[in-house]
Amino acid sequence: MNDLRDLYAEVVMDHNRRPRNFKRIEGADREAEGFNPLCGDQISLYLNLDDGGAISDIGYVAAGCAISKAAASMMSEAVKGRSSADARKVIDGFRLLLTRKAGDDFDYEILGDLEILEGVSSYPTRIKCATLPIHTLASALSEKKNGAVSTE
Repeated sequence: MNDLRDLYAEVVMDHNRRPRNFKRIEGADREAEGFNPLCGDQISLYLNLDDGGAISDIGYVAAGCAISKAAASMMSEAVKGRSSADARKVIDGFRLLLTRKAGDDFDYEILGDLEILEGVSSYPTRIKCATLPIHTLASALSEKKNGAVSTE
């Protein structure tokens, strides 16, 4: 059990210290803002979609706790290069990961490093931190060019 906790901490801290795709994309096809008023986490998310609707580039600027920033980094890696439909599967899969009952069948493969955040489900106040980037991605993938979400 300690090995799993150590791995969790190591992966989260790696993504927090060296975030992937941490950048603003000027002239992005889609943008969304996310805010968690409970702890102050914020994210600005930027997407470029190719002609087929796949995410050709993703970037974000985030401020907040390590879990929120690590989740944004992991999410960006999980969806970059994927179709919008597959990105929505990541969104749905991550939400299910954090809300499912113990013992329910689950396909971890689509989530990439995001699966390491499964332990967050034991800390209800941290779930909003982990899901803020996912909710923001869902808003960016909606039909609107610019969207905003809040965890409240």
